[in-house]
Amino acid sequence: MLHRLPSLAASLRNAFGRGAARGMQAAPTAARSLRRALPPLLLLVAMTGAGYAVVVHPPVQPVPAGQAALRTNQFSGGTSEFRDGSFIRIPGLHEVRFFPLRDQSYRPVAIARADGPAPLQSVEGLSLGLDMTLRWNVDATRLPELSRRLPDDIEADVIAPAVQAVVYKQIARHTVREIFSSQRAEIAAALEAELRAKLAADGIVLRGVQIGSVDLPADYRKGMDRLLADSLASERMRYTLEISEKKVKESEFQAAADKVRRETAAEAAGREQVIAARAQEEAMKHVLPFKQKQIEQRALEAQADSAARVKQAEGAAEARRIEVMAEAAARQKLADAEAYRVAQIGKANAGQMAAEGELLTRHPLLVQKAMADKLSDKVQVIIAPPGSGGFIGSALLAGTSAKAQAAASMEQE
Repeated sequence: MLHRLPSLAASLRNAFGRGAARGMQAAPTAARSLRRALPPLLLLVAMTGAGYAVVVHPPVQPVPAGQAALRTNQFSGGTSEFRDGSFIRIPGLHEVRFFPLRDQSYRPVAIARADGPAPLQSVEGLSLGLDMTLRWNVDATRLPELSRRLPDDIEADVIAPAVQAVVYKQIARHTVREIFSSQRAEIAAALEAELRAKLAADGIVLRGVQIGSVDLPADYRKGMDRLLADSLASERMRYTLEISEKKVKESEFQAAADKVRRETAAEAAGREQVIAARAQEEAMKHVLPFKQKQIEQRALEAQADSAARVKQAEGAAEARRIEVMAEAAARQKLADAEAYRVAQIGKANAGQMAAEGELLTRHPLLVQKAMADKLSDKVQVIIAPPGSGGFIGSALLAGTSAKAQAAASMEQE
């Protein structure tokens, strides 16, 4: 873009010069004014073109995460490597190329199916598909060299041809059964070794090769499924027969073991009975004298028990006699105490009556007061005959005088 600016400025200068020349012929004053304004106008045009170039092609280029940038000077051929941050890129002077630093995955789709655009061929000539994944990366130590050698599309121009050249050749050496089951690990190892060597020459580091499912033709898959089913049935029958034979042998071993176990148990039981009989015979020699001693001991214990019961009966009778005598003495004491109490109460009552009679003789009105007190809760007013001077209850209580005389006679006595 910058190398076009001088030609653009020359074109503008010539155009304005021709216009100015025609104007000068018509108006010399206007031509002189235009000549003075031409340099600032050219400077403005140049600045506008430079600003447009900066906006369209910014000089500061960031490095994407996980990638490395190679900047090549087109004039000197020098190369600079950037792995993070930003760098200066001048359009027309620098050429920049990005390489991945992280592992990349490549899956060849054309060989994935047996009915695909480019199926693989086995040694029998059958078409088959192979689901394969390659994990690769660019050799980070050779980036300056690889930026000049490798094409822009590494997978399409480098990896895909290498995979086709190696995979077709390796698969064509094996049968479908080997590819499908028996030698899958060996085939994967051979593919990885040959591809690693082939891609290393182009600066590609192969991290690993993984083989997934194998796509077989429909008819072959059906026949293989039937063959596999028959093989599994045969294996199952073989294992069933082996298990049956082992069960028969196990039954024989168990029967023999049971026989030996029963014989051993019978011998042990017989020996136990003999030992028990001998032990019982030996024990009876000690048991009979012990039994005799037990009988004698029980007779002595019975005699002692009888004597103890007689002693207990005699003691109980003596204790009863003593209790009867004590009870009789206690009752006599209680009778004497009761007679003494009655005598004392009589004396106390007689003395109290004598004192009360003497008191009534001295104060006859006490009888009236006592009677009034007794009748106070039933009678509110008592009317005595005037001038009587006697007992107010004489009409109610007959023979009061006789009682008074008897009391006086008792006092005299």
